[in-house]
Formats: sequence, structure tokens, C-alpha cells
Amino acid sequence: MARYVFRFSEGGKDQRDLLGGKGANLAEMTRIGLPVPPGFTITTEACRAYMREGRLPPELRVEVTMALREVEDAIGRRLGDFHEPLLVSVRSGAKFSMPGMMETVLNVGLNDASVRGLAEFSGDERFAWDSYRRLIQMFGRTVLGIDGEAFSAALEQKRQQVGAATDVDLGAADLQDLVGTYKTIVRDAGGRDFPQHPREQLDMAIEAVFGSWNTDRARLYRRRERIPNDLGTAVNVVAMVFGNLGESSGTGVAFTRDPSSGQPGVYGDYLPNAQGEDVVAGIRNTLALTELEQRDPACYRELTQAMRRLETHYRDLCDIEFTVERGTLWLLQTRVGKRTAAAAFRVATQLVDENLITMDEAIARVTGAQLTQLLFPQFDADAGKQLLTRGMAASPGAAVGEIVLDNAQAVERTAAGAEVILVRRETNPDDLQGMVAATGILTARGGKTSHAAVVARGMGKAAVVGAEEVSVDVAAQQVTVDGTVLQAGEVIALDGTTGEVFRGEVPVVDSPVMRYVAAGVHAGVEACGQDEGMKELVLAVHRVMTHADEVRRMRVRANCDTADAARQARERGAEGIGLCRTEHQFLGDRRRHIERLVLARTEEERRDALAALLPLQRQDFVELLEAMDGLPTTIRLIDPPLHEFLPDLTELAVRVALAQERGETGEQADHDAALLTQVRRMHEENPMLGLRGVRLGLKVPGLFALQIRAVAEAMVERRRAGGDPRPEIMVPLVGSVREMQIVRDEAERILTEVGHEHDELLEPPIGCMIELPRAALTAHRIAEEADFFSFGTNDLTQTTWGFSRDDVEGSFFADYLENGVLTISPFETLDGDGVGALVVAGVAGGQQTRPGLHMGVCGEHGGDPESIHFFHRAGLDYVSCSPFRVPVARLEAGRAAVVTGEDATA
Repeated sequence: MARYVFRFSEGGKDQRDLLGGKGANLAEMTRIGLPVPPGFTITTEACRAYMREGRLPPELRVEVTMALREVEDAIGRRLGDFHEPLLVSVRSGAKFSMPGMMETVLNVGLNDASVRGLAEFSGDERFAWDSYRRLIQMFGRTVLGIDGEAFSAALEQKRQQVGAATDVDLGAADLQDLVGTYKTIVRDAGGRDFPQHPREQLDMAIEAVFGSWNTDRARLYRRRERIPNDLGTAVNVVAMVFGNLGESSGTGVAFTRDPSSGQPGVYGDYLPNAQGEDVVAGIRNTLALTELEQRDPACYRELTQAMRRLETHYRDLCDIEFTVERGTLWLLQTRVGKRTAAAAFRVATQLVDENLITMDEAIARVTGAQLTQLLFPQFDADAGKQLLTRGMAASPGAAVGEIVLDNAQAVERTAAGAEVILVRRETNPDDLQGMVAATGILTARGGKTSHAAVVARGMGKAAVVGAEEVSVDVAAQQVTVDGTVLQAGEVIALDGTTGEVFRGEVPVVDSPVMRYVAAGVHAGVEACGQDEGMKELVLAVHRVMTHADEVRRMRVRANCDTADAARQARERGAEGIGLCRTEHQFLGDRRRHIERLVLARTEEERRDALAALLPLQRQDFVELLEAMDGLPTTIRLIDPPLHEFLPDLTELAVRVALAQERGETGEQADHDAALLTQVRRMHEENPMLGLRGVRLGLKVPGLFALQIRAVAEAMVERRRAGGDPRPEIMVPLVGSVREMQIVRDEAERILTEVGHEHDELLEPPIGCMIELPRAALTAHRIAEEADFFSFGTNDLTQTTWGFSRDDVEGSFFADYLENGVLTISPFETLDGDGVGALVVAGVAGGQQTRPGLHMGVCGEHGGDPESIHFFHRAGLDYVSCSPFRVPVARLEAGRAAVVTGEDATA
């Protein structure tokens, strides 16, 4: 029989699957002797049983009773006691931190009788009634599903009625009256009286946590973060300690380093005379954590010692929730803290310098997604800007967008193609949908550890919080900033690095990290100006990237079709070209040459078209090989769906029909009529699976031969100019070894012919793309004729799934993502189970025939972090991606080697 309840003294940080992140860390802090209130964790297995059966496991109630009695014995108080009541908090805690999960319910166990006992026991009547009103408010909103605005409005009304600036200014009588109002709200909106039995409160709260696993906002967050739906959440039941017992008590959140910048030192927020959720909810602006030192030096000293101990124990930046109860410190939670991209790189290298982690661990601590954020542009410091206000810089980045005031507006305007800034008084988990849609977040209340700040940092979105001059009026659809009225839909700009808010659009420039990537360390540091923190970031990125390059096994190439793109890729660290799409070189004015070739009716017309194309194509390759001199340059033979190089059938048919109706004759009319006959003959219902790739090369005589000759002649020209050209000829859409054989025979004939003409030995590798399921499954045969494989995972995804990418992404993908059929587009991240299995089969088949066969990937999956790790495990030699993604691919290839324990230098 499964065991569902573990005491904090029984677990540890490595049991996140069973105890959830929160429970595992509470157990770990207990184990190492830090001051944690007594409590227990109900496991994720209990949640999974609840999801299977639709009810709590019968034995769970017994286990909870046993664990609860141990907590009562440790505290010396009983749940529901009328004189000295034990109160507990009930908190969710999944394996992964999830802002979309249920909020905490504090003070469980209070009722109309025990609230008076709490007042007597504590000697503070105000505290007792404040605790009771908090319980009803949290329980009503979280367990009974009552709109939280009803409670907030009642609280605001009471403050105005008695002239209280904040809830702290309300007296005991005011709070007692508020309790009555809250109980009426529960009865009217919840359809029942507030439960008076403490155990009923506890059981209902536990079940509500399990139920919250499948709320809309939880599902949304899991889809976004790709967290499995079947993990379930744990429940943590903890003896209450009170931060709202007067000015000698309080609550706070501390980070062992600044999660925004990575700066070492004491960092966090503190609220005197408050309970834990007050800080995260942002309902009152907080004090800096350092102010605790002035209020209670001994407690502050104990806290900083605990912070140092936890950072040393976890060897990482830690996020800590704590409560001070009349001068006694209690730790309520710790976890490895979420951080911005800048902080991630700086903290990683700082910990290396402090000898807490190795450089291998450092590159494992950062991600390609974080590096991408650092490459985004930032506001131009020299541009004219209209400053509206300043708040707290909570999450760095430059965000420009329309003001939206709620979730529905954010989603609607984003769906219409707009960039939006979500502006709220404060955010809570119900705002998750709007926060996902927004490009930036602005709140009037809250500190750097408020909900808005924490979630924005986790999502990599710019955020400014605690902008006190901002007044949000949702009903009037407007925002007022120090007398300036802005309507919903007006454009503002946020600088999450400085906390500044501007009216209107603000121009952007390259970030210093982008300058580093493009032009080296000196250029990156120079772009920082006098900003020492930014200089430290650039140097941190450089150290991490240098180590990633040293340890990675896979090489990184770029997908480039022009010399300019090739130079950009090389600046970013590309080690060659993995895909030159030659069909892109025939767009614009050159398109007519391919049209003439495809529609040629005589040998003379075909020769003329080829003669016009050859010098153009040769010059393309000369420039490309010059830009990539000394590095492999994979040139794919032309692979367009045929319709891309033919006149539009409908337009041509209309033109011919109109000419016939008007009785027009002459050369143009005859040409159009003949052309229409040709186009109709070649028209395809599904061009993506039609006459393209190797099929087009075999169908249209001379097309591939032209390109192979252009490659050969470009090689000769570059060698005679003193260069080191290294082209690789790649055949697209191969499905049969015979196709490959025919093209290879022709290529070798042309290479030999051009070599003899110029007295040069021309033997570039000749390989093929694996982008059809049949090619992957018969790779052992195709490898007989191919010098290398390059997996075209875009087309392999289309042909495996039966998706036409251009059609499905705009039609039903949104529904598939919403319904959980897909967690992410398979065109963004490789489908490891399906398409990935074909890649593995292709690798195995190729190596079976040719051990050591060089293999890579040239689909855009080559720049996706998760896909790169798959390709590493599959044994590919390189990935190729767009030039902008080359730095990300370099970093992730290094991370993949570290994760699997490989080292290219070994």
C-alpha cells in the first residue's frame, strides 16, 4: 500500500518527484538544522490517486491525523483548541515551481470560538481578528472559488470608512466587523456558511490543492513550460508562525544574490506586521530587506547566516521565504531561485570564482533561451524619450506595446498581431494568461519579489513594479500617471533594467552582448560604456561561451544563401555552412530564367536558359566560398516546389480568358495561351509532395548539371585567387538509392570534366538530405552512394506527421495546443518520439554501411535548444541553423556534452 504522508524530518531535497519542490526543500532545511516550523507533506502520489479515483484515498485521512498529532505534540497546542489553538497553513508544491497553482491558505483551524482563544493566547485581539479575516478571505477565494475582488472591495470599503491608509491601520473592532462581512460573502457567493470545524477546513483545503492541479491557469502554465500533466502536486501542511503579531513581527522574501542582476549581497523585501502572502501579492509596497537590520539586528544576523548556509548547501542562488514572530526567525521555504538571463550568466561565473561549482556546471546552469534574451535589442540611451514615471526594475529588457488592462484584452490584441503591455495594480495567479500574452508588465504596487516580478523573471519578460504614481481604472479603461491620462490601447515603453516607463515608442539598439557576439570581447565591453555591471555580464558570457566551445562535440554551421549572411554567421562563430538553399538565389529577376528552363519546349530554348543562368550561379558560389573560406560549405541543389517558379495558374487563366473574349491576337496572346497549356500540364494539387528536389533535377535535363558545373568552376576560381574553397554538394528529397546514384554519376562526370579543363583535382563530397521517412528507413542503402547525410527535419516533420506546415500552423495548431494534442509545435522543437525515431534510424543505417559517415542536421531545429540535445544523443556531428541562432547552438551543444558527461577535449 502506498504511503501518502511524510514528516519534514523524513525527506530531503532529492525527493522532488515524491514530495514536490517545496516539500523536499522544507525537509532538507529541517535535516540540516535550520529553524523550520513542524509540518508534513502529502505526496504527489496521493494527488495522482485523487486524479484517478476522483476522491481522496481513504487511508489518507488516517495518515494526516497521525502526522497532525505529531505536529500538535511538537508545538504543544491542538488544532481547534478554544484556548491555545494550533493553526496550520496549507500550500501546494509541485516538482516544478508553478505560478498557476493554488495560492496558500493560512490560519487553517480558526473559527468563531478559537479566534477568541487566539486573542487571549497571543495577548493581541487585533492580531486574532486579522488572522481570522485572512483565513476566510483565502479560503473563500482559493477553496470555495469565490471571486477575490469581493473580499478586496470589502476591505477597501472598510479602510475608506474608518480612514485607514492600509490594512495595518485597521483596529480589532474594524477587523471583527470585516469578518462578519466576509462570512456573508462566503454564504452568498459560495452557497454555504464558512466551515467552523477545523478538520473540515483542513480536509477541504487539501482537496482544493489537488483540484488546482487541473485548473485552466495551471494547464496554461504547464503547456507553456512543457511540464507533464501527470506529475501531480504535493500538499504541505505547516504549523503557523505569525508575522502579524505587531511591529516586532513580519514576513519577507530573501535572495542570496540579486535575481535581476546577479549582484552579490543581501537582497529581498520585508513587511513588518504582515503574513507571507502580503509580500508576494504586492498589496503593500515593501521595505528593503536591509531595514530588518535596523529593526532587529539579531534576527537579521541569523537570517544572513541561514542564507549563506543555504547557498553553500545548494551551491546556487537561493530564494527564501521567512517569518519573524516576535523576534524569532522561521524559514518557510527555500528553492533555487528564478533569475533573469543576465543574473544567470553572472551568478554562474561568480560561483566558479568562489570555487563552489566547476565551469562544466556553470554552462549547465545557463540556457540558450537565456542567451537569446541577452541578444535582444535595448533602448537607445541617446534617443529622445518622454519619461512617465519610475518604478522598481523587476525584470530586465526593453518592451514596447499597447496598454491592456486585463487578460481578455491581452489575448485579443496579441492575437490581432499587436505587442501589449499588461498594466495592473498588482498581479495574482489569475493574471497568468495575460502575462503570457504580454511583452512587458507594469504594476502600481508590489516589490521585486511580488508575483508580477517573480513570474516576469521566470518568463524572461520586461517588468517594472511598484510604480506608485500609476493609477489603474479598469472600468474607465484608462491609466493615470501623475496627472497624465493614458487610454487602453496607447503605446508605452518599459525599461525593465532601469525601472523607467516612457510614453510612446522608443528606438532600440544592439545590446552589448550582441556586440560581443558579432565583433568580439573588446567591442562588447566598449558598448557597455561606464556600466560596470554590464561589463561583468559581457565577460561572463564570454567565459561561458568559450568553455562551451571547448567541451562540445558537435560543430555548429549556419543556413546561409548569400555571402552577406555567411559573413554574419562566421562573425557569430559558425564553423561552416550546413545549408545553402540555391532556389533562394533565383528569386526576383532571376525567376524568369528558371521559368524559361522548366517550360522550354526545344533543346535550343533549354540551352539558352542554362547559358543565362550559369555565370550568375557561378558568381553566387564564388562569393559564398570566399566568405566561408577554409570552412565546409554545403550547397543544396535546387529544391523548390515547382509552382514557385511557374506563373500563377489562376492569374494566367484569367488573362488568357480575357484576351480570348476580347478577340486579342498576336505574339503575346499566343505566348500566354501556350504557357497556360504548359502550366496546366505541370500544375500540382500538393506541390510540397510533388515535382521538387531530386525529382525536378531528373525531370528537367541540365538543371542539376548547371549547378554542379557552377560549383566546380567556382572552386577553380577561388583556388586560383589563393583561397581554400570547401564546397559540399547535397542532393535534396532523396527517397531511393537509385536517385542518388544517377545524380552522383552525373556530378562526378562534370567535376572530372571541369577539372581536366583547368588542370585541377575537384573531389568535393557529394551527399544527400534525409527528409523523407523512406530515406531514413533505407539509409543503409542510400549511404552506399552518399559521402554525408544532412537531416532536413522541417520536411521530415511534414512528411512524418502528414502536416503541410504553411497550412496547419494557421488553421488547427492553436486548437491542438489548447487541447494538449501538442505541447509545442513540432516545427519548433523536434518530435523526439516520431521524427526523432527516424533520425536515429537514419544515423544507425548510415553508420552500418559507412562507419564514421559524417552526419548533421540543417532544419531550423538545429537552433532549438531541446532539439540540439536530442541530436547530440543521436550521434550527429553538427547542427546548422540561421546565423542569429548560431551562438545559442554553440552554447547548447556544449551543455549537451556536459549533461551526457562527454568532453571534446578528452
